[in-house]
Amino acid sequence: MLRVQTGLERFIESPPKWILGCRLGLLSNPASVDRNFRHACELINLTMPGQLGALYSPQHGFFAEKQDNMIESEDMIDPVLKIPVFSLYGQTRIPLKEMFDPIDVLIIDLQDVGTRVYTFIYTMSYCLEAAKKFGKKVIVLDRPNPVGGSVVEGNCLSSECKSFVGRFPIPMRHGMTIGELSLLFNSYICGTGCDLEVVAMKGWDRTMFFYETGLSWIPPSPNLPTTMSAMVYPGQVLWEGTNVSEGRGTTQPFEVFGAPFIDTEKILSDMGDSRSEGVILRPNVFEPTSNKWKGIPCRGFQIHITDPNKFNPYVFSLKLLKSICFHHKGEFEWKQPPYEYEYIRLPIDLIIGDKEIRRRIEKNDDIDEIARCWQNDLNEFIEISKGYHLYRKERGRNNFSNYAS
Repeated sequence: MLRVQTGLERFIESPPKWILGCRLGLLSNPASVDRNFRHACELINLTMPGQLGALYSPQHGFFAEKQDNMIESEDMIDPVLKIPVFSLYGQTRIPLKEMFDPIDVLIIDLQDVGTRVYTFIYTMSYCLEAAKKFGKKVIVLDRPNPVGGSVVEGNCLSSECKSFVGRFPIPMRHGMTIGELSLLFNSYICGTGCDLEVVAMKGWDRTMFFYETGLSWIPPSPNLPTTMSAMVYPGQVLWEGTNVSEGRGTTQPFEVFGAPFIDTEKILSDMGDSRSEGVILRPNVFEPTSNKWKGIPCRGFQIHITDPNKFNPYVFSLKLLKSICFHHKGEFEWKQPPYEYEYIRLPIDLIIGDKEIRRRIEKNDDIDEIARCWQNDLNEFIEISKGYHLYRKERGRNNFSNYAS
């Protein structure tokens, strides 16, 4: 198995000389570890003792303990270093001046999941903007995109659907690492222009899925417990905008989904033989212990990926969504607001990122035809994003420098 060296490991191995004496901040969570499971906070403090002045946490909290959306975490004092931990998913999602006052340099080490609606990348974008405003430098320690970097999938976000689960016009499965996204956001999309450096990985290429990296998967949030849950997430996150359970309250969130009213035979009839799409739908019954349909048996499916190179999670889940919507009129419903601090717009529109796609699903339009309509925008994004790629597609041929800016 190929071994990937993360940005954190490269940074600790050879930190830049200029950083000595700087007051440092760290935006991280429990997934911010090296291959020996040592946390970035510990490693930075050992390498640059006394320089960490503040810590910052994204959605789900510094310990990734908060289970669901819109569950805020509070500021606190780190029990070991006795320095402040500022929550960027609490009273504010945008860093305030007093939060950045204790630091000169913000280090960001977060495991993204390669999906537009995952809020970590927008927390990062707000930090880039705040760093520019308050005169701070940012270093992003890069990590793998768990669903790979060679496939880009889905419609780009429309301007009317902007929210904290979609700030910028990127597709659902964006095919970039968090370091590459930081360069894209900083230079092109929002033109922040803050003083930014990215510490690139070594040994990662765009064709890799996470299980090929040799790294251990640490859940970046409670409901992405495995690499398999991350693989299906770019499509299965759609159920958050419906009354169908996305598997929260089970041991396999996003891999299993269903509701008491689902007729699995009708859905299987619509989906046909999915093995050609690299996936098998296995009929399943589960009973959530929390969230939607708590304590009620749900009929649905578990998704089993048989070929990740053929599997397109977003289009596949859109087809499932259309089928369930068509066969269960009167029982299937769109979830009503609020959702991620939006109190008027439908959650499904914010997740899909385009109201018209939801309307066409309601009319039972063909999903492949819908996908053809977003292809021009997708192609444009692909060409733009290539300008910010730090990694090639050939395995074992990463010759990029340690730092990019």
